[in-house]
Amino acid sequence: TSTPAGLPARLALRVGISASLALSGVIHAYLYVHGYRYIPTIGPAFLLQASVFCALAVLILAGGPDWLRWAGGVASVAALAAFALSRTVGLFGFTERGWQPSPHAAVSVIAEVLTVALVAASVLSSRSKTAAT
Repeated sequence: TSTPAGLPARLALRVGISASLALSGVIHAYLYVHGYRYIPTIGPAFLLQASVFCALAVLILAGGPDWLRWAGGVASVAALAAFALSRTVGLFGFTERGWQPSPHAAVSVIAEVLTVALVAASVLSSRSKTAAT
């Protein structure tokens, strides 16, 4: 059972994970609407990412099961890998250089890194709590 003392920290992690996922999702939705929808494979991938990240954000904020946080972390790692590929060897024939579109690319990367860090903190917090009981 969870203790009331740990509730504020768990709530803060849940809100942080939700906010960072939502931010990345909203950025990808914006970019989809403002041009990326015309890029084969990449456009639909942006729409899918926007939908999944926003849905995860809402479900995690609403107190969904712990595995949703894991899913958000894994999805964020995948998004970061896709970003790196798109800036290096290309992804589905699509390549961009630098941090364009600016500032969306940088903010999205920051949000995804933050999601991964918060999910890791959440997992470590859960494990240390389990070990203490």
